[in-house]
Amino acid sequence: MLFALIIPCVAGAEGIIKQGELLTFDRAVAIAAERHPNIVAARGAVDAAQSRIGQAQSGYYPQIDVTAGYSRIKPSSTSSGTQFVSSPDPSATVSDNSLSSSSFDAYAASLVLTQNIYDFGKTRAQVDIQSFNLEAFRGDLSSATDLVVFNVKQAYFNVLKAKRTRDVTEETVGQFTKHLDQAKGFFEVGTKPRFDVTKAEVDVSNAKLSLIKAENARRIALATLNNALGIPDAPEYVIEDNLSFQKYTIALDEAIEKAYRNRPEMLALIARKVAAEKSVVLAETGYYPFLTGNAAYNRTGESFPLSNNWSVGATLTFPLFSGFLTKYQVEEARANLNTIRANEESLRLNILLEVKQAFLSLNEAEERIANAELTSRQATENLDIANGRYAAGVGNPIEVADAEVSLSNAKTEYIAALYDYRVGRASIEKAIGFR
Repeated sequence: MLFALIIPCVAGAEGIIKQGELLTFDRAVAIAAERHPNIVAARGAVDAAQSRIGQAQSGYYPQIDVTAGYSRIKPSSTSSGTQFVSSPDPSATVSDNSLSSSSFDAYAASLVLTQNIYDFGKTRAQVDIQSFNLEAFRGDLSSATDLVVFNVKQAYFNVLKAKRTRDVTEETVGQFTKHLDQAKGFFEVGTKPRFDVTKAEVDVSNAKLSLIKAENARRIALATLNNALGIPDAPEYVIEDNLSFQKYTIALDEAIEKAYRNRPEMLALIARKVAAEKSVVLAETGYYPFLTGNAAYNRTGESFPLSNNWSVGATLTFPLFSGFLTKYQVEEARANLNTIRANEESLRLNILLEVKQAFLSLNEAEERIANAELTSRQATENLDIANGRYAAGVGNPIEVADAEVSLSNAKTEYIAALYDYRVGRASIEKAIGFR
């Protein structure tokens, strides 16, 4: 029966995570980086940008067109008696001396080649723009990957935090249950009043309610992790508990310098800035002439075999007036460049703030870990004393309950500090562009 329940879960997750598997931190990150839809979408944008480079490069190559046509023509007479007919060759005017009034067939086929010879750097600018756009989209891919990885880290550590918190709450239920049994024993022999039993029962009930909430928080955290992995229907698995303190040292100045140098958002924006500069150059080419070469081979006639002709030439086109189109295109390109420069400065400010916040949060969590660990030891000693006093008949149930709650809070705070430190480290690594 258990086997039958497992199989659909594994199939739904495509067998990426097996039922009961021990999921390590590195494997969780690798799964998300491979299949998360945000990363897949970013990869698609990179592929599209790569294709646009090829589109821009097509301007370097000749353009070849082949056309073929057939027409059924009915001549019409003018007042002067000369007949004009539609012809595949627009330069042909046919007199009525050579045509009858009956309809006839017309066939035409042509092979035309056009080659850009010189366009004052227009094609080169288009290729450069798309090349830098490709670098920008690669930066977007790295940025999307960093965000997904950070979300996985945060969700992974949150599952560990929720699990440990649930365990602490479960211990609290056990402690209160033990105290309840002790109070009942004392009441039965007449050494403690009924109040002690009632108080212990209330404490057990409250602890069980907290346990229900803690278990639900664990399940929500696990669902969040599955979503961050891109596998919402993953089967039940076990994650490796690495919510331990591992000191991470980095100077603030070093972190800021690395962030400016490595952040993919910054690299993408710099690439877009260069592309915008090239766009100004591209827009300015609208003021310049361009030279194209062309060659054509034509076959036309009323019947087969068709007559043929060919032509070769070059065309120099000089834009004299375009309704100020080029002027406004240049102004737009420069405005876009100024916008990107402003965005770059704004991003620098945001990166600086993000690094400082992550740095300060990491240091705060480190200080809390040491203090929470000490508090937890003190609360454990306090609970031992309260239990001993109650067992000796000199304590009271309120004292024991307060000591138990203090210990539970101290352990929970210690777990929260460990979680905040690991997330703080993940935050500063993301802030400096280190995956």
